[in-house]
Amino acid sequence: MWVDARTEAMLASRRRANLGPVGCGLCGIDSLQEALRPLPTLPEAHIGLTIADVKFALGELRDWQPLHDETRAVHAAGFWRPGDGILLAREDVGRHNALDKLIGALAREGLDPALGAIALTSRISVEMVQKTVMAGCPILLAVSAPTARAVRIAEAANLTLASTSRGDVHVFTHPRRILTRRREGPRFGRPQQHR
Repeated sequence: MWVDARTEAMLASRRRANLGPVGCGLCGIDSLQEALRPLPTLPEAHIGLTIADVKFALGELRDWQPLHDETRAVHAAGFWRPGDGILLAREDVGRHNALDKLIGALAREGLDPALGAIALTSRISVEMVQKTVMAGCPILLAVSAPTARAVRIAEAANLTLASTSRGDVHVFTHPRRILTRRREGPRFGRPQQHR
């Protein structure tokens, strides 16, 4: 896009600089490369979920949304651990803020994110992947599909992404953590009910 010098000067004078912004963490960044900082590779996790676990985790998160019940205008992020269900959840009008609150609560409560999954009521974007990886959680679940770039970044960071759609579970990266059939012998989490 080309603009004349006068328009360019006017736009430059309106440029915003945010100090301590909340949200996605990308506001005020000038380039995509700055936003896509290198992430550590998550270590191999000793956790596995079944398809039923994924559905249960996302369904149970709905029960942890009292503010959403009143307003219908907020997102939630929850921490689900096999055998225990949702242990913590946080709500906020901003999906990024809900995840930030959850990660802070996990640290405050001394809960290890590597032993469970983060569940979201929003879509999975690059920033949600970045925050989950930096928290050390190996599985990110959501009610909506991830963006293509989020899938690429999660793949490189060894993060499992899964979402639900019309009752189906779709696994986008590292599917070995989502068990698609009954496993013989001991298994992670609570017993699977088969019909």
